[in-house]
Amino acid sequence: MPDFGSWAADWWKPILFVVIAGHITNVCVTLFLHRAQTHRSVKLHYLAALPMRLWLWLSTAIVTKEWVACHRKHHAFADREGDPHSPLMEGLRNIVLKGAFYYRKAVRQPGVLEKYGKGTPNDWLERHVLSRLNWVGILVMLLADVYLFGFFVGPLVWGIQMIWIPFWAAGIINGVGHAVGYRNFNVKDASRNISPIAIWLGGEELHNNHHHDPHSAKFKAKWYEFDVGWVYLRLLSFFGLAKIEYAGS
Repeated sequence: MPDFGSWAADWWKPILFVVIAGHITNVCVTLFLHRAQTHRSVKLHYLAALPMRLWLWLSTAIVTKEWVACHRKHHAFADREGDPHSPLMEGLRNIVLKGAFYYRKAVRQPGVLEKYGKGTPNDWLERHVLSRLNWVGILVMLLADVYLFGFFVGPLVWGIQMIWIPFWAAGIINGVGHAVGYRNFNVKDASRNISPIAIWLGGEELHNNHHHDPHSAKFKAKWYEFDVGWVYLRLLSFFGLAKIEYAGS
């Protein structure tokens, strides 16, 4: 077990930790919350889903039903009145900087969770820990970061972890992904692909491809595109930890 604050002894260790932890968070969002829970394109084995649920609890405080409801509503009203986070409706700058606030506003609207959040986990763990005590997870992460990196660097590392998903998911994918980039498909909304940062965002940057076929577990459409999330799903499937329900053409 590392000594208190020992991971801050070298300047590169906190940076490496943030990058690796951030990528894990992105992967958990795209595989569990997005492809498995929201669109049902893949079924994850409990042994695969459980660590993802726990990591999201620690690193984001996201409640599964809320995230799913917000994203399903986004698809139902993409770039139209009713879209929870459209840069065309609210402005790109607002979505990039305040995407998390639009998310909170959407999930607090009457009837949204009941209409768009159906089918999400409702087991003991979800009811009594992950949803009810979602704020406890990020406090546990804060304590872990302080122990690993010390009283000064630890809170900085934790702060970056806390803004990670609000910035990259709410801001970049749902903001920039509807404003800047290229389009493979002429869908009704303004979704765009913002490659080549697939490894960084878990494949979510192939946003136009996803809006063309939302129920596909595979976001890649062209030979030169790379969906690392799909690679992870194939690996999980190989080991019997995931079942691909639909992967497009």
